[in-house]
Amino acid sequence: MDVDIPSDELAGFEDYRQRVEGTNISAQTLLATDYLNHFNEIVMLLDMLPDMPDMIEECKLWQPKSYKDHFADSTFRDKQLAVEAYDRVPSVYRLPFEETIRQLNTLIVEGVDRIDAEIAGGAGPEQLGESCRVLARTAQALMDCASAIIHGSNRAMDQGEIDGLLGR
Repeated sequence: MDVDIPSDELAGFEDYRQRVEGTNISAQTLLATDYLNHFNEIVMLLDMLPDMPDMIEECKLWQPKSYKDHFADSTFRDKQLAVEAYDRVPSVYRLPFEETIRQLNTLIVEGVDRIDAEIAGGAGPEQLGESCRVLARTAQALMDCASAIIHGSNRAMDQGEIDGLLGR
């Protein structure tokens, strides 16, 4: 382990590291990539949207979902363990992970609203396609960042990096 875990978090972390052995939950961070499936769904919809603009209604139904809520509602084999382990994720991982998820949720909600307004305003297929590609690409970059954190990185993207991806 390359990261220093604060001493007040270490005992709970070590306990759950043993409990997650042999599961799809990272023993390094106590996080699971299955959570990213929630975001994969909306990215897939965004990829289809330029060809099927009426799918905007389905995109608008997507809502942010917390890590614990995702697992509580999932069919993930170790869902209860994932929920319990989240409270033991060391802050060196949890804080950048939560910041990345906050950025991802904001990006998607605001992006879908913007695309909905473009469709309502009569945007052509080219404009719609570009808007969807930029949003999906930026969401994927944030998902990649979240995945890296799940696998042991402790670095979130800053707003400048996100703006760069959005062409701002």
